[in-house]
Amino acid sequence: MPTTRRTRSLAATPQAIWATVGDPHHLPRWWPLVSRVDAVGDDGFTELLKTSKGRGIRADFRVVESRAPEVFRYEQEVEGSPFERVIRTNVTSVELEPGAEGTTVRLTRRTKLRGMSSLGGFMWRRAAARQLDEALDALEAIHR
Repeated sequence: MPTTRRTRSLAATPQAIWATVGDPHHLPRWWPLVSRVDAVGDDGFTELLKTSKGRGIRADFRVVESRAPEVFRYEQEVEGSPFERVIRTNVTSVELEPGAEGTTVRLTRRTKLRGMSSLGGFMWRRAAARQLDEALDALEAIHR
């Protein structure tokens, strides 16, 4: 199961960062490829992702854990989606830990690939690392 982690210290309080990461409505501000978020509820949300060719694709997520201002974890609902051929499970975690000079933000992506896709785990991790780094860059820009 490819697991990718990225950590960065931001010069903001956990509460300030939580206001961004704990509310799915803010995902277009900081999560790569997300152009819009719909159907936000306590138990889940839907992202509209923009492909490199400009097409939109929907991805549904179920909130697994939300504990302010520490952990926001959500899992993609892949069954019946275009992602089903490639992904078995896909879980994203955002963890915030107060530090002496701000907050440590830890992003983790755990993905279990399906079928032949599982042979490309190293490529999946590389792409996930790039996405997590871009997300941390955006959070840093928001919380300067």
